[in-house]
Amino acid sequence: MTAATRTRRNTLRTATHTSRALGYRTLSGHIAAAVEAGRLILITGFLQRIGGADLPDGKVSWLGRHCAKAYRAQHGTSPIRVWAQHRTTGKWNHVYAYGPIDEALYAGLTSYKGTRHLLASTYQEAA
Repeated sequence: MTAATRTRRNTLRTATHTSRALGYRTLSGHIAAAVEAGRLILITGFLQRIGGADLPDGKVSWLGRHCAKAYRAQHGTSPIRVWAQHRTTGKWNHVYAYGPIDEALYAGLTSYKGTRHLLASTYQEAA
């Protein structure tokens, strides 16, 4: 048995014998720590930063898909995934995490018609 297999097996065992929040935190590991420290952000954090925190969940979900598609087009691979708790239902979801100034976030924002107004207002305020 390799060390990687043993570590993964022990991580999964630990995750199943703890509280749900700690279990998901264990599965996400250093990625969740980077999100909490601000080195990585989720779509909801990006929307709060640009003033779109009041968007309905359906639009946030579609924005996430557009941002992931833009990230794949730019980098040739999918973004990093992390377990995060849903803001309204409390369920745990596997979501993508991005760098705080990743171009894919802005590309996804412009490609999705439900959020283009946020980018236009941000540019008007900056001018």
